[in-house]
Amino acid sequence: MRALVLLVTCLIGLASPARAGDDVAAAQGVIRSQAEAFSHDDAAAAYSYAAPAIRDIFPQADIFMSMVRNSYAPVYRHKSFEFGEARTADGRIAQEVHIVDADGVAWEALYTLELQPDGSLKIIGCVLLKAGQTA
Repeated sequence: MRALVLLVTCLIGLASPARAGDDVAAAQGVIRSQAEAFSHDDAAAAYSYAAPAIRDIFPQADIFMSMVRNSYAPVYRHKSFEFGEARTADGRIAQEVHIVDADGVAWEALYTLELQPDGSLKIIGCVLLKAGQTA
């Protein structure tokens, strides 16, 4: 009986990292898809990855896209976009992204995504800083 309890405990412990890895991969897919939509100026597709709270602030895709162009230029247009460390907790994922903008300047973005009631992940925020700066 002890062996069974120990085995179940080990399997539960192993299941969590696998689930977290799946969540991180899904989050990276969402971020990558939104970045691709930005690169094609596809406002509707880019907007579809925004969480309801973001959609409340920016009620139309073109308004959202304008905000991104003006306030998140390195996310909107970049030379490189590489995923860094990710953390998961309580249905949220924080994903670091290393970006080099169109002018060759390095940036760090921290995306936060949240699991939605329908099971999808949506972006609830992005903090953007020049590499080496702190918030």
